[in-house]
Amino acid sequence: MTISRRGLLFGLPLFIAGCQSVPNQQALYGDVPNEPYPLKKVPIEKIKPELRRQEVAYETPHAPGTIVVNTPERRLYHVMGNGRAMRYGIGVGRAGLALSGNAYVGRKAEWPSWTPTPNMIRRDPERNLKYAGGVPGGPNNPLGARAMYLYRGGNDTMFRIHGTNQPWSIGQAMSSGCVRMMNHDVIDLYARVDVGSKVVVIQA
Repeated sequence: MTISRRGLLFGLPLFIAGCQSVPNQQALYGDVPNEPYPLKKVPIEKIKPELRRQEVAYETPHAPGTIVVNTPERRLYHVMGNGRAMRYGIGVGRAGLALSGNAYVGRKAEWPSWTPTPNMIRRDPERNLKYAGGVPGGPNNPLGARAMYLYRGGNDTMFRIHGTNQPWSIGQAMSSGCVRMMNHDVIDLYARVDVGSKVVVIQA
């Protein structure tokens, strides 16, 4: 049995379209050389599929541009409108340490410095007291490549959405209350978010 040239040409566009519909997720986590501290590729198999950045269907009453942190899900959604959102896997605070309710992005920083809060020093002086003078931005800084500082009523809540130098912690509840993201993901979110953007934190 032979296949006509006409039949082959009709089938070809469908085959090509099918191939193009598969997103290249590894490209989202490739080398990022144009940074003060360049990021290396993260092999996609090291990131659980459900924690990878992706655009998803998301019905919400919140306006486009809102950040929704769903702590029980370990997911952060950046609302895009028209029933869509960009979804990211996150790490969250240990029980009793997390922010809840509404806030807004009071400021943003690239490769931020980090200083432990007085509460962090009080809870774990052995671990945090030696950093009381601050840690400069860079690959060894716990805030990673970007930070978005959460405010309420003009006051810093001391909670941040930030990158991490511990990518294996994404999907877990182990931070001191802040929301941590893969460095590749926080760079992407940072570019989408404006100072003043609303943040909604959902707890269990």
